[in-house]
Amino acid sequence: MASVATVRAKHAGSQTIPGPSSVGLVHRVALIGSLATFFLIVVGGLVTSKGVGMSVPDWPTTYGYNMFLFPYSKWVGGIFWEHSHRLLASGIGLITLVLAGITFWKEQRAWVKWLAVAAVIGVISQGVLGGLRVTLYKDQIGIFHAALAQSFFGLLLVITAVTGKSFLNGSWYSDKAAGSLRWLVLAGLALTYFQLGFAATIRHQHAPLAIRDFPTAYGTLIPDTSASTLARINEERLHDQIAPVSASQIYLQLIHRAGAVILLLIVITTAVLAVARTPLGHWMRAWSLLWVGAILLQILLGAITIWSNKAADMATSHMALGALLTAFGIVFTFRLFCAASQSSVTSFAREVRA
Repeated sequence: MASVATVRAKHAGSQTIPGPSSVGLVHRVALIGSLATFFLIVVGGLVTSKGVGMSVPDWPTTYGYNMFLFPYSKWVGGIFWEHSHRLLASGIGLITLVLAGITFWKEQRAWVKWLAVAAVIGVISQGVLGGLRVTLYKDQIGIFHAALAQSFFGLLLVITAVTGKSFLNGSWYSDKAAGSLRWLVLAGLALTYFQLGFAATIRHQHAPLAIRDFPTAYGTLIPDTSASTLARINEERLHDQIAPVSASQIYLQLIHRAGAVILLLIVITTAVLAVARTPLGHWMRAWSLLWVGAILLQILLGAITIWSNKAADMATSHMALGALLTAFGIVFTFRLFCAASQSSVTSFAREVRA
């Protein structure tokens, strides 16, 4: 049986996986960055839900002050949320730079270093998009800002995963039963992004609910959007002192609802196939069932958001769980593509353990 020293000598020129001690620091910093990013996404959601996204009209300054020297006494009302969001974003930018530096110092795998580079590019791009959203006063930029934020969150979780013990011991590879479901989960991830785009568009319209009932839509499955019906709907909304709605806004809501149903079907199919193809206790069962539960909870939160007339806390909770679902989908898809492959990383890890 080969010793660890022998194996390391044999692979001296082509070692592809580091020992846990060399990447432990990378793993911890990536985990901190992931948690901080999720907190930032929640705060950003509150900024949008409370309608205070333009409480600070200048950037990168804050009412003419250096962002980091803005007097705390002036952190009032919407300024508190918007300015806090900026400071948190700056902190995550610093964490990402530290993560990249530590990754290049400690990591031996070139592809992990490239992930760190992508994280730096992502956080810089996110900061620029946030600034342009303010200086150009364009709600459309907020849609891309939201999508990039959740993608960045998923990327940090992937870095956290690939520097963790589970990945390093090779357990993510060579699992044909799980890997056979990778395309189905990838389809779920793609549809999650589709849902994210529509949700961000709806949120950044800063408009009241286009459809005020659920699970029906104005009392039917697919409402009539003819001119006469819209006139009647808007007359009722005017009576309730709610802004009028357009047919396009109603269609946007309907597409978002239909997307949720299709995504739920994909997730349930994944869980059923996972149970059928993997043994009791297999990780794929737990992950797929967790996915089903999270989607059902997301639908419930969406319903409560409607029933509560778009209450800020409910809308933000719906958005935050959506961010978790996007990031989960990214990591889930990544793991399944690893499971479908026979990697030298796995063989090396097994040799070292031998």
